[in-house]
Amino acid sequence: MAQQTVADVMTPEPTTIGMSETLETAARTMAAQDVGALVVQAGATTVGIVTDRDLVVRGLAEGLGLEAMVGEVASEELVSVGPGVPVEVAVELMRAAAVRRIPVMDDDVPVGIVSIGDLAAERDPMSALADISEAQPND
Repeated sequence: MAQQTVADVMTPEPTTIGMSETLETAARTMAAQDVGALVVQAGATTVGIVTDRDLVVRGLAEGLGLEAMVGEVASEELVSVGPGVPVEVAVELMRAAAVRRIPVMDDDVPVGIVSIGDLAAERDPMSALADISEAQPND
């Protein structure tokens, strides 16, 4: 049996957002696409990730308004992985960096996002985390 790679479990075609876009734009994009993270770019260069939690904890809770820029709340150190990397390596990378989601990069191009929910659903489909990750959102 072939070793499972990140490409096998990732969510493909991640949505990107520019560093100078507003928190409101990021939140509306996440809501419209039913995603919890956007890949942050400065021009054509991927520089980080912004999550729904970043918007709330680093943005709203710190008193930033909806017009604040994504670059003010996005993660500053990009942790990423390639699509051909074994799933076990991605799990260890996420554990070491204490992150829940990481962009999947093919050279300098974001091709996906892998989350702990993706990994749980694939590796332990009977777990509570897998059930939660696979459930329909409560609108």
